[in-house]
Amino acid sequence: MQWSAPGYTEIRQLGRGGSGRVVLAVHDATGIRVAIKYLSEEWRHDAAALARFQSEARLLVTLRDPNIATMWEYIQDAFGACIVMELVNGVSLRALLRENGPAGPEAALAVLKGSLLGLAKAHDLELVHRDYKPENVLVRDDGVSKLVDFGIAVRDGTAARPEGTPPYMAPELWAGRPATPATDVYAATVVFFECLTGQRPYRSTEPSVLGYQHVHAPVPLHEAPSPVRELVRRGLAKDPAERPGSALAFVGELERAARAAYGEDWEERGRRRLSGLVALLALLLPEGPPPPTPETSTSLARTVFQDLRSTVRRVGRSKAATGAGADAPAAAGPDGWTVDGSPVRRAAGPNVRRVAMGGALATAAAVTAVIVLVSSRPAPEQPIGAAAAVPPSGQLSAPPETPSDAGDQPAGSPQAAVPPETGPPGFPESTGADPAGLPRPSGLDDGRGGPVGRAAGERGRRDQQRRDEKA
Repeated sequence: MQWSAPGYTEIRQLGRGGSGRVVLAVHDATGIRVAIKYLSEEWRHDAAALARFQSEARLLVTLRDPNIATMWEYIQDAFGACIVMELVNGVSLRALLRENGPAGPEAALAVLKGSLLGLAKAHDLELVHRDYKPENVLVRDDGVSKLVDFGIAVRDGTAARPEGTPPYMAPELWAGRPATPATDVYAATVVFFECLTGQRPYRSTEPSVLGYQHVHAPVPLHEAPSPVRELVRRGLAKDPAERPGSALAFVGELERAARAAYGEDWEERGRRRLSGLVALLALLLPEGPPPPTPETSTSLARTVFQDLRSTVRRVGRSKAATGAGADAPAAAGPDGWTVDGSPVRRAAGPNVRRVAMGGALATAAAVTAVIVLVSSRPAPEQPIGAAAAVPPSGQLSAPPETPSDAGDQPAGSPQAAVPPETGPPGFPESTGADPAGLPRPSGLDDGRGGPVGRAAGERGRRDQQRRDEKA
């Protein structure tokens, strides 16, 4: 029997790795959905691994940023340990690249900007992520990206053994030098290059050759689109001193290059592109695909026909009350409906059929316009979701301080708040740790007062007048 965090009800498992599992759960007291990251039994009984897990939780308590998945609380007792995280309703960048290939320049820039902003928050606290890769970037259904998994993060300048995922490790890590914020900038640029081209800049499957390429091989700038080549060159510089001074400084360079090449609204288009790619993988979302948009409008044909029937009935009742019906001609339709003695059913039948056909087309066009508007809505300025709410328990909690230094502990933390995924084929996992919107057509209405409804009503009255004159 697996241990479960008290106060939470598990819904289903999102992923499992050698060092733990991640589940979708609900906080019993508030009903808020969360992701819970459990440390495996094997690692929980390893003092060094448990200390690393606690260290990650302590780091996450300090990282409150829209571009980083929020930690709610840490729970540990005699039977287990876990980190309760914000549930990010999205898919990993790795899944997007695997299923769709290159994301395009604007989408790649949007991902890079979000990641750099999240890394900048960590760097402000003198933390280095050290394991930035597509598996650790989640893209929400609105196109906003979030950074996860600080399992092997260390203090800036910490002298620790090299750790990370080889295809994304900076030259200084291969050389055994300490990690700095420039190390994260390098890894983020590798992922940026992969979003642009569908491939990493260095692709050897032999670790020793791969390390040599990162340290000595020239950057394949010709494979990247020309407007962003300077960003790639700066971010992948072999010498950390030649890279941007900080993640935030790199954001400034990125925004200037993006505006010059793709216009002021590049980020909105990039997020819309990412949102569309996520929609193609809706079945992978933790909370499942969004529900279909309910029909909120009445069929035009049904509205006009019902209005006609009600008018006939009102006239019939009025004639019966005043006695005028005795002077009316005896002609009547199949159901006995008459208006001033005219057979409404026979006269209105062809017209109603024409209105019905036009109404069906108008309704289809209106529904299509609504769907396009909903799918192309701009992303919010500030990410929304669980991170904007109060923690399920009402307060943040972290594990007690331990004298262990996370930078000196062996690796082995699981993915944070997301299912662990298989990395690029042929490579080991981390060495230290497990379209534009369209306006709604103004001529479509609910069948009563819009241009379509008025035109249908006028045609009906003219047809009726002509028939009365012939009679």
